[in-house]
Amino acid sequence: MANVNLTIDGVKISVDRGLTVLQACEQVGAEIPRFCYHDRLSIAGNCRMCLVEMEKSPKPIASCAMPVAEGMVIHTNTAKVKKAREGVMEFLLINHPLDCPICDQGGECDLQDQAMAYGRSGNRFAENKRAVPEKDFGPLVKTEMTRCIHCTRCIRFATEVAGVPELGATGRGEEMEVGTYVERLLTSELSGNIIDLCPVGALTSKPYAFTARSWELRKTESIDVLDAVGSNIRIDARGRQVMRVLPRLNEDVNEEWISDKTRFAVDGLSRQRLDTPYVRRDGKLQPTTWGEALAAVAARLKAANGTRIAAIAGDLADVESMYALKGLMTALGSPHLDCRQDGAKLDARSRAGYLFNTTIAGIESADACLLIGSNPRWEAPIINARLRKRSLRGGFSVGLIGAPIERPDGLTYAHEYLGAGPTALQDVLEARHPFSKTLGAAQRPMLILGQAALARRDGAAVLALARAVAERYTMVKDGWNGFNVLHTAAARVGGLDLGFVPGAGGRDVLGMLDGAERGELDVIVLLGADEIDTRHLGRAFVVYIGHHGDAGAHRADIVLPGAAYPEKDATFVNTEGRVQRAFRAAFPPGQAREDWAILRALSESAGRTLPYDSLAELRRQLVKDVPAMAEIGRVVAAPWQPFGQTGALDAAPFGVAIRDFFLTDPISRASPTMAACSSANQQARRGAVTGTHG
Repeated sequence: MANVNLTIDGVKISVDRGLTVLQACEQVGAEIPRFCYHDRLSIAGNCRMCLVEMEKSPKPIASCAMPVAEGMVIHTNTAKVKKAREGVMEFLLINHPLDCPICDQGGECDLQDQAMAYGRSGNRFAENKRAVPEKDFGPLVKTEMTRCIHCTRCIRFATEVAGVPELGATGRGEEMEVGTYVERLLTSELSGNIIDLCPVGALTSKPYAFTARSWELRKTESIDVLDAVGSNIRIDARGRQVMRVLPRLNEDVNEEWISDKTRFAVDGLSRQRLDTPYVRRDGKLQPTTWGEALAAVAARLKAANGTRIAAIAGDLADVESMYALKGLMTALGSPHLDCRQDGAKLDARSRAGYLFNTTIAGIESADACLLIGSNPRWEAPIINARLRKRSLRGGFSVGLIGAPIERPDGLTYAHEYLGAGPTALQDVLEARHPFSKTLGAAQRPMLILGQAALARRDGAAVLALARAVAERYTMVKDGWNGFNVLHTAAARVGGLDLGFVPGAGGRDVLGMLDGAERGELDVIVLLGADEIDTRHLGRAFVVYIGHHGDAGAHRADIVLPGAAYPEKDATFVNTEGRVQRAFRAAFPPGQAREDWAILRALSESAGRTLPYDSLAELRRQLVKDVPAMAEIGRVVAAPWQPFGQTGALDAAPFGVAIRDFFLTDPISRASPTMAACSSANQQARRGAVTGTHG
C-alpha cells in the first residue's frame, strides 16, 4: 500500500493510505480529543470534538472522518481550532445535567477531562435542560440517559462487535434518544463493554452503582478464569473486597473486551465463602481448627492403600495447586487423578490435540470454519466476537455440526447447519456434504471442536474423527494449524500440560465415581471440583479444597478453605496454550489459605512432604518438570502428533457444554447478579418464543 505524505503541526510525516487525519495526528504525538470515535468501531463523525484546521479548507474538519491525502497541511493547536473545540464543548454541556458529585463515572469521565482541557470557563446558554426517561437494559447496565451526548458508541458496539443489534436511536435533534426501541433487556454476553465505551455517565454498572470512587480502589492486573479464554483484566479492590473487574488491553487474547460473566460475577466472591476448616460430625459439617482438619485427613491417607486414593481437579484450579496435588498423589502411590471433571476424552499425550492451535488472534487469518459440538457464544464470548469480526470482512464460511443454535441465543454470524452428530462429521470427512467443497477450496480452513463432542462415551473416537477431518482438508501445514479444541474450563489446559490425568492402571473421573459407588475407593480429594455428580461418591471419605460452599463442599467429610482467583498469585494456561499469571488483588477471608500451601501442609502431615516451602520454589520445580510453564504470555506451537482413538461412534446428537451461560462455576452460582441475569434471560427467551417482550 502506497504511503501518503502530509504535514502536521510543521512535522512532515508519511503514513499508510486509508488512515484518517486523527490517526495520522496521533502518530506524531498530537493529542486529538474525541467522544464518538473509537479504534474498533466504525466512524460516526457526529461529536465534532476532533476538529482540526486544514490549510485551504474554509472551516475546521472532523479529523476522525477525513482520510489523509497527499500534501495535506494540518494544524491541531491554533486559535481557530481552540475556539471550535470550545464551541463544541459548550453545545455538549447545554443539556448535560452536570451531576458529577452523584455520577458513578466521576473521576474517570471523558467529558469531565475534556471539559477541563478544551472547554470554556462558562456557558452562554440559559435555556432549561432537557430530561430523558430512563431505560431498563436489564440487571447489568444502569442508564441515566439525560447525560447521553449521542456519541452512538454503544449502538455501534452492539451492532458491529457483539452482533446483537438491539440498540438504536429514535427522534432527531434534541428529541433524539438512545434505547432498545421496544423496551427489553440486552441479551448480548458482551453488553457490559458499553459501560467502558460510554464517554459520559449515561451507561454505568448497575451492581457497582454508588459503592466506590475510582481513586479509592487498589488496582491489580490479573487474568480471568471464569472461562478458558484467559481474558486480561484489572481487578479493583477496596480493603479485602473486590469491587469490580475491568478489561485490560491484550490484542492477542481479548483485545479490550470481556464477557459479562467476567465483569459482573465478582459479587459472588463475598458470598457462600468457606473461611474456616470443617469436619463432618454426626452427619453435619462442624467448624474445626487447621491442625485437627489436617490431622484427620492425614490419618485417612495413611490408613488407605495408595491405589484406593483418588483426586479430581476442578475447572478453576491453578497450575501450582494441581502440580502440588499431583506430587502428593504420586508420593502416596495413587494413579487415580484427573482434571477432566466433565469426562471429556482429551488426549494428554499430544499437546496439539487439546489446544486452540490457530490461536485466538489467528482466527482473523482463516477463511473457513467448521464448528463441532460447540456454541462459542456461550462457551467463549470473546472468541465468538473474533469469529464475527472475521465474518464481517467477508470470504469466511462457517458450518455447524451439533445442537442447532437458534435465536435469541444464536451465533452472531451467518452459518450453515450441517447436522447434529458424528454422522454429519463423517459425511464431511468423506466429502458427502456440500460444505466439504468449501473446506477443500479454503486456503486456511479451521475447525473448532467443543467439549460437548468430547464429553461422551465415544469422545475419543470423535476426537480421532475430527483429527482425520483436519488432515483430510489440509488444515495443518507449514505456518498454519487449523485444528482447535475450545475449552470451557480455565484449569483444563494447565492440567493436561502437567499430566494431571490417570497414570498406569488409573481411573478417570467416570471411573472414580464408579469405583467410589462400588466401594473400591477409600479417599477422594476434590480440588475445587464442583461439576461432578457427587451422588456417585458413595461412602468414600471426601476431602474438599475450595473457596465456595458449592456441591463439592456439601458432600465433603473434611473441608479445607482455599483462595479464589483474585486472592492468590497463580498461573493459568488458556485454551490456546498461553501461560499467564494472575496476581493477588485481595486476601482470602478468615482462615482460608492458598491451595498449594494447603497441600504442602497436608503432605507434611501425611508424612509425604513436598520438596518446596515457598511459591517461588514450587515454580522453579514446576518449570524444571514442565518447561512450557516458563513461556509466560507466549503461545508455543505444538508439534502435530497422533491423538484420539479410532472406534465405534454413537449416532446420538452432540449435546451442549453450557446450558446457562451465567451459572457455570461456584463463583457465578454464588453471585446475585448472575442469578438475576439467568432469570431475566430465561424470561426473555420465553418471550422470544411466544412473541412477547420482557
